[in-house]
Amino acid sequence: MYLDALTISALVDEFLDVLVGGRVQDSVSVDDMGIGLEIYASHQRRYLYLSADHQTPRVHLVPDKLRRGLVKPSQVGLLFRRKVEGGIISHISQPEWERILHIDVEGPEGEVTIIVEPMERRSNLLLVQNGIILDSMRRVGPDENRYRVSLPNHEYVPPPPQTGKLNPIGLTLDELAGLLAENDDPKRKTQQVLTARLLGASPLVAREIVYRAGGSPDQKAGNADPERLLAALQSLMEPLARRDWQPGIAENERGIQAFSVYPLESIPGWRRTETVSEALTLYYSAPVGADAYNAAKVPVREALHEAQAKVAGKLASLRKSMTDETEREVLRQSGELLLAYQYAIQKGQTELRAQYDADAPELVITIDPDQTPLENAQRFFDKYNRAKRALDDVPALIQDSEADLAYLRQLETDLALAANWPEIDEVQQTLQSRGYWRGKPAQRIAGGGKSAPLRVVSPDGFVIWVGRNSRQNEQVTFDKGSPNDLWLHARDVPGAHVVIKTDGRIAPESVIEQAAALAAYYSANQNEGKVIVDVTERRYVRKIKGGGPGMVTYRNEVTRTIAPRSEKDFG
Repeated sequence: MYLDALTISALVDEFLDVLVGGRVQDSVSVDDMGIGLEIYASHQRRYLYLSADHQTPRVHLVPDKLRRGLVKPSQVGLLFRRKVEGGIISHISQPEWERILHIDVEGPEGEVTIIVEPMERRSNLLLVQNGIILDSMRRVGPDENRYRVSLPNHEYVPPPPQTGKLNPIGLTLDELAGLLAENDDPKRKTQQVLTARLLGASPLVAREIVYRAGGSPDQKAGNADPERLLAALQSLMEPLARRDWQPGIAENERGIQAFSVYPLESIPGWRRTETVSEALTLYYSAPVGADAYNAAKVPVREALHEAQAKVAGKLASLRKSMTDETEREVLRQSGELLLAYQYAIQKGQTELRAQYDADAPELVITIDPDQTPLENAQRFFDKYNRAKRALDDVPALIQDSEADLAYLRQLETDLALAANWPEIDEVQQTLQSRGYWRGKPAQRIAGGGKSAPLRVVSPDGFVIWVGRNSRQNEQVTFDKGSPNDLWLHARDVPGAHVVIKTDGRIAPESVIEQAAALAAYYSANQNEGKVIVDVTERRYVRKIKGGGPGMVTYRNEVTRTIAPRSEKDFG
């Protein structure tokens, strides 16, 4: 599924209506291959996403503000800041029947054209001025394409013109019958012939024409009825020729299967959308909100998982040492056997084989020939005593490792809930401070600052504080919270500390349920249908000695079982 020429034509019309004359107020590097523009037009902010991703290239408006998904802007992103930000969109166009879109901008340094080429495997996003490429998202040299080079300071050359294809608008019966007759491959399908020989006939368009003509997707070109095929083609193309776009999506139990700018009959579940951009946003899912930072979270999540595996391995080893006394017992038994056989050991002997118990396997004891049998025995007793003393430290080490693992799991939840750069950065900085960050030191995001807890005011006027990571949890519980305030936390999982500021009042059940729903939402069980949330007074919450920020114990709790809801769900 891709943006075909018809979809781009519909996008051009949509953009001409809502973007032309608008000012580009901001540009951000959304991801490795995408740029986001904030455009103020007709007293309204619009958000345009342009992507040269090789698998899902696209251009469309999204409903919410696009976020910076890269620590540092891409080279093209920096160029957009200089050449496009502050500019006015003067025109938007499409070369006839091409899968290319031009956005002309009267920029601060002269007129530039943003060229979007959303073609899989060959997708690109270029910034061109006076016919010369300033830069491109994907640089293509002469070793890759001798016909058209996409490099800075080179002339922009459009893709080679389409040849041998007929215009589907106004196509005659003789022309259609002729192109079917020209096919000499008996195995070739009708829809393949239409795609190869008609302008703008994407696989989806061709499939739809064949379906409307009464044929199956596997129909061979030799079996096609030209008259029925032409009638189906005209029924699809005539409204589009009038630019009567009917955008929509086809959705079934497996999700959204396709988008189109005409009613789809060949795929069940088609429904109309308000705009082409809405259809594309639903199909691709817009890179907005927390999802915009998924790529940035990947290396941090990998470091977290590596740290968790390391601590879990250490913890397993410590627990095993508490129950497995075999190695220590072998040391003790070896010392005792050396004492028992000391008079039978010959000078220069390097090994003693003996049984400690009659039904036990024989022990092979290494002897230092430079020491007496008594000295060798004492060596084994010393090792045994050191091993016993080390065992005395194991319970404390197990407790520390359990606390470390719990904190790392909380950090994993912090990362999952992170909805901006500062919150991702805090997890990364914490891993680095604890020695779990490999490679180059993580630099704090310039100008990122520290994230703040969420403040929600209930309809009853109660202030609810929500900590969305470990540091915020510490702040909410011990800085924002007073002893008589109510404190909430999802049971047995990492998540938010939530405090209801009571100010001496009794919090009504509606407020407690709202706070509990927020605690459930900002927890590792966010996607569960129901979550158990503990509620107690803040006076009963205590820091865990030696634990990380936000690691607490509590008592005297009661519970609420509630569906997770975010602050947006409460208006």
